[in-house]
Amino acid sequence: MIDTPYVAIDMKKVENNIISMKNKLTKMNIEHWPHIKTHKSVFLAKKQLNLGANGITCATLSEAETMEKFDIKPILIAYPIVGENKLKRLGKLLKKTKIRTIVDSEIVANGLSKLGESINQKIEILIDIDGGVHRGGIQLDYLSNFVLKIKQYTGIQIIGVFSYAKSANGLAIEEIKKEGKKHTKILLKAKDILEQHDINVNVVSGGSTPFSYFTDSLEGITQSRAGNYIFGDVRAVNNGIFNFEECALSIYSTVVSIPLPWRAIIDAGSKTLTNDLSNSKCSFGYIVGLNEVKIFKLDEEHGYLKYNSNKTHLNIGDIVQIIPNHSCVIPNLNDKIHLFNGIKYIGKIKVDARGKNY
Repeated sequence: MIDTPYVAIDMKKVENNIISMKNKLTKMNIEHWPHIKTHKSVFLAKKQLNLGANGITCATLSEAETMEKFDIKPILIAYPIVGENKLKRLGKLLKKTKIRTIVDSEIVANGLSKLGESINQKIEILIDIDGGVHRGGIQLDYLSNFVLKIKQYTGIQIIGVFSYAKSANGLAIEEIKKEGKKHTKILLKAKDILEQHDINVNVVSGGSTPFSYFTDSLEGITQSRAGNYIFGDVRAVNNGIFNFEECALSIYSTVVSIPLPWRAIIDAGSKTLTNDLSNSKCSFGYIVGLNEVKIFKLDEEHGYLKYNSNKTHLNIGDIVQIIPNHSCVIPNLNDKIHLFNGIKYIGKIKVDARGKNY
């Protein structure tokens, strides 16, 4: 018996999700560089590579440093590297493995170029294009001038373009397809601008999980960074790209108190489930088999359930299975994850890059 609350993944579902995504992308000649910030696990990164991924994407240097220790490569760091200390860390990584990263400013490009010159190695970069989220990236109107400036830097090599698209949170399938096409159009326009400046564009990087499910919308991109697909969650179900039976990650929690006939308390609070409501506005997760029961409030170690006591009866000691609203947040809250194959217990894995947010 495992003490609750605990996180479990069904490896059969994980493998099905990995293979399904890889097959979708391969049909469109799109490489898959999955974002490992979803699971932060060496074991799962290796599983993705063994089942056809072409590389991995990391959100931070420390994630990349963790993966490199286990010879996981090649690695895209999908975040601008800013500051002398981080450049030194990147330099150490570049001496050990193949790394590429993104640029959306002259400051970042200049820092990387000086690093490349110092280690006698051209650093591969993707130019980050603002896909409409405004969390980073060059505006298309300024891209030509930007390229003219940084193409002169001798320590970097521009190999392509990169963008993060508008979130598909809350969008219906047809809207997801429409946004996917819009995202692709931005990237291909950026590619054209680079090619006008005699830059050979080998990589056109986009494709979050929702957009990568509809690959016809991504015609022309060469790389998807879909990450959440490995687990799925309530957001993915609400988007229409998953069903609950395909979701691979769950939290198991125990009913510890019933203070009122219509209210129960479970031992999973915000430190287990997170406060992310995503596009599920009335519950902090989906309780499998208890559709009408809502997790309506979270304290740090307490989850509050409400339900109709005439329809549902809960007892102290009952264990509930919860599919989270946003699975990407869950591994970073845990030292370990328990593995199952259906109902058969396999063992546990360490969340190697937990807390590696720097």
